[in-house]
Amino acid sequence: MLRRDARGGELRLLAAALATAVAALTAVGFSADRVRLALESESHQLLAADLVFASDHPPSPALLALPREGVRQAQTLSFPSMVAHAAESASTRSGALAGTPSAARTALADIKAVSEGYPLRGALRTAPALNAADQPASGGPPRGTVWLDERLALALAAQRGDRIAVGKTELAVDAVLTQEPDRGVSFFSVAPRLLMNLADLDATGLVQPGARVAWRLLLAGDAAALATWRDAATPLLGRGERLEDAQSGRPEIRSALDRASSFLGLAALLTAILAAVAVALAARRYAQRHLDACAVMRCLGATQADLLWLFGSQFVLLGVLASALGCVVGYAAHFVLHAAFAQLLETSLPAPGWRPAAQGFVLGLVLLLAFAAPPLLQLRRVPTLRVLRRELGAPAAGLFGGFAVGALALAAVMLWIAGDIRLGAFVFGGFAVALLVFAGVARLLVRAAAALVRRLPTGAGGHGWRQGILGLERRAGASVVQISALAIGVMALLLLTTIRGDLLTAWRGATPADAPNRFVINIQPDELDAVRAYFEANGLRPEFAPMVRGRLVRLNDADITAESFTDERAQRLIDREFNLSWRDTPPAGNTLLAGRWFSPADRGHGVVSVEEGLARTLGIHLGDRLAFDVGGEMLSVEVVALRKLDWDSMRVNFFVLAPSGVLETFSTSWITAFHLPPADAAFVNRLVGEFPTLTVIDVAAILRQLQAILDLVSRAIEFVFLFTVLAGLIVLWAALVSAADERRYELALLRALGARRSQLAGALLAEYAAIGATAGLIASAGAMAVGAVLAAKVFHVALPLALGLPFIATGGGALLVAGTGWLAAARLLRAPPLLALRAGV
Repeated sequence: MLRRDARGGELRLLAAALATAVAALTAVGFSADRVRLALESESHQLLAADLVFASDHPPSPALLALPREGVRQAQTLSFPSMVAHAAESASTRSGALAGTPSAARTALADIKAVSEGYPLRGALRTAPALNAADQPASGGPPRGTVWLDERLALALAAQRGDRIAVGKTELAVDAVLTQEPDRGVSFFSVAPRLLMNLADLDATGLVQPGARVAWRLLLAGDAAALATWRDAATPLLGRGERLEDAQSGRPEIRSALDRASSFLGLAALLTAILAAVAVALAARRYAQRHLDACAVMRCLGATQADLLWLFGSQFVLLGVLASALGCVVGYAAHFVLHAAFAQLLETSLPAPGWRPAAQGFVLGLVLLLAFAAPPLLQLRRVPTLRVLRRELGAPAAGLFGGFAVGALALAAVMLWIAGDIRLGAFVFGGFAVALLVFAGVARLLVRAAAALVRRLPTGAGGHGWRQGILGLERRAGASVVQISALAIGVMALLLLTTIRGDLLTAWRGATPADAPNRFVINIQPDELDAVRAYFEANGLRPEFAPMVRGRLVRLNDADITAESFTDERAQRLIDREFNLSWRDTPPAGNTLLAGRWFSPADRGHGVVSVEEGLARTLGIHLGDRLAFDVGGEMLSVEVVALRKLDWDSMRVNFFVLAPSGVLETFSTSWITAFHLPPADAAFVNRLVGEFPTLTVIDVAAILRQLQAILDLVSRAIEFVFLFTVLAGLIVLWAALVSAADERRYELALLRALGARRSQLAGALLAEYAAIGATAGLIASAGAMAVGAVLAAKVFHVALPLALGLPFIATGGGALLVAGTGWLAAARLLRAPPLLALRAGV
């Protein structure tokens, strides 16, 4: 019976919807599972240890003095800094690197100094040269040498034996670093790596006040010894200090991957909901087509239980076959996502487990049974009198309740698969709200169009298009379902293409063309005058700002820690040091929102101005008192102003500003930002050559690297959204063919009354074009609204008003649905009228 019924068309649609939903879910599931297994199986290698003490300041002597019986230790320090390759190195003179210029090269590097014994877990791998075979390395670089990763070696045109200037010293290139166990995600390591020996760090002079240095104490040993050390170390932990293990370590990796997985899961769950609509429509038509057969079988003695078993087993078999096909397609498709994750996570990904396939089968069967069961249950209640009276059908009572129970079952499965109650609830609830809004608007537009047509003169514009528009009103329920389902799919497509492009364009355009693209940090007070003079001698006059690092430890009368807040961003802010600065006049790009700016009487007094976004996140208000820990000294200040910053200006901005006379006694470094035209790129090389301890950050290069990674993830998300669009098209097709029987009888009756095929064809095309145009119009409005929210809340830019989008979406929707609907209904025009009239439907 399954093979025979598959020829009818609705079961093929139903199977396609199930397979699409399962494929989308399993594609995401297989990729996420491989990442999860990699993090679990190689968690110790990702830490390079079993336990890690991490901090933004050196470990305390008490911590270092803890008993270490059974525990091995190593230390690492990481910080950004400029490094340079001397112009007259041995390799350059010998011409070993063909095509490389003889000028000195500089680059921003993520420097990592490691002690003896690093890494405690995992392995380093090095190669003697670029593109050469690598091999495991025993320990880190020897004293007096550095290892460059491939990106840095290319940027500096350096090879083995060359001398690299690192701060105030020069170190020899010993190898190319090809693998580093605790490197992490490229998104958080946008600068290439330079690995050096910790014993050479003092000679560089790079660890200065104000430098952003990450200290890590690595520990490895048996579980009992580590537990003893952890118990002793925990009471000694201070602000900004934490212990990381295989479960809690590298939170930035897990956070980034979880965020990407959430976006992918969002697309998969949306596909599942669209598939549910398609399943319900296809099952409804299937039930309508089998009313006569069920009535005959009941006359021949079949019980309700027999009918339920017959049709139920058929649909279960169909669900198993469609889910299996979806799992196969999902497994093949997940390799596209794997390519993106493999570039983000610098570790090999193991084969996925069985859980994604199991979840796919569960989703497929729940979708089928939840949304196909209500129409099928109606079949067992078909009255036997239908064999004599064709107008009698299955009772509709309880159909809505059956779908409501099915929706709850699907929601439960979605929450289980998502693993995140908020994500699952957001998808299900958001889709329900959008569907209701779209349905309401569609109903109003259909009614308005029909009313307008009725008011026009009878012969205006011809007969076909009038009948098409009025046909929407006659089948209002089916029309609203068709329009709403298509609008959801078109809105997703618009967000993925047009609106996303507008958002990125607005984001890039928000930054002025002459905005600073280089930041110079780590300028010490004793070299400030010389650095300023050097800039002026080269025709540059940037503004220099002082910078003091302090940690917020108290708000009014309460001590605050990361645990004092539930918001993730607030926890990160409290767990870091702020850059504080002083200024007597309002900086450019700062707008006073509340309070007052500093007066001459405030100089030397403890008052500050706070950026309004920071104040909102941490719950800071005018009149609050803040206490900062600045290098072990306490600074108490009062908030007298809240400012809004123009972050797009790329100027040097500070969350907290004080008047002069408040911060000058603390350890200070200086920072500046300036715009460097591409033609003057050599200025950075000269600057670092003159002041080797300065760190020059090329913001443009970092943004390009970040954008490349974001584009990678975006393409992965768009790939999954293709399943969503496919599910939307399946819903459209199912909605169009669901009214095919009704249309067959109507077209046959009109042809019997003398209507020509050309008139009926015009009516069908007009009806389908109106459905598509209405869906496109609604979808464009929804996409513009969602895009505006994203622009304001995420990109913090003003999205340009896309006046042409509604016209494009309306016209494109009309063409799409007219073409698709014609394929679904053209055969109805070819059917002999007598056959349809005799069938009675």
